[in-house]
Amino acid sequence: MFELDLRSRKPIYEQLVDKLKELIINEILKPDEQLPSVRTLAQELTINPNTIQKAYRELETQGFIYSQQGKGSFVNPNNESRDAGKVNSIKTELEKLILEALYLGVKAEELIQLIENLNASKGGGDSND
Repeated sequence: MFELDLRSRKPIYEQLVDKLKELIINEILKPDEQLPSVRTLAQELTINPNTIQKAYRELETQGFIYSQQGKGSFVNPNNESRDAGKVNSIKTELEKLILEALYLGVKAEELIQLIENLNASKGGGDSND
């Protein structure tokens, strides 16, 4: 499915959360698709099942997945992860990163072009304004 960098300073569960969010956002994992079981994924990645469970809990808290007792975890089709608080949080973080990029000498035109390229490749997003 994917690989984790065991030498990274970033905790393994955070890497796992980021990878799964990327797969969900890019629609590689489809709505209501079942995720691998904790045990299966732990064996596949050769990491502790508790680490997988922690990542799944975090994804559920963020609204990317949901769990059904006895059945497993599934990709959330309701887009609960797009709530207003999350959007505002992302905008705030983006603002900080853009200001840092401008400070480091990245031209505004480059940033605009990057956004346009990402928007074109993703097919655009819904406007919440």
